[in-house]
Amino acid sequence: MRSEVSVKFNNAAPVRVAINPEQAMERDAARQWLDQQFTEMECEPLRATGKLLMADRVVVVAQAAGPAKFADAQWAQAFAYAASAVLGKPVINVDADTLSITY
Repeated sequence: MRSEVSVKFNNAAPVRVAINPEQAMERDAARQWLDQQFTEMECEPLRATGKLLMADRVVVVAQAAGPAKFADAQWAQAFAYAASAVLGKPVINVDADTLSITY
């Protein structure tokens, strides 16, 4: 089964990161990693209520990271494993411009 996370910026070709399901990140570790990135990048919640769903967190972190962070293969791999673990999906497509995710 194909497992991949892709992130699209500015109508450019998406950054595609293949992941090995056998090396999956634990859900709690993935949540902590995303929380840390969210805090370090000083991200803001998407909703006025302040409630932040895990899908929102994945999108906001991807947007804040931008193409520069995704150029770092190690960071991109960690993001892909974390996103897959918290969302529970093998294929995830993130559009950082429209702040949307499809599976």
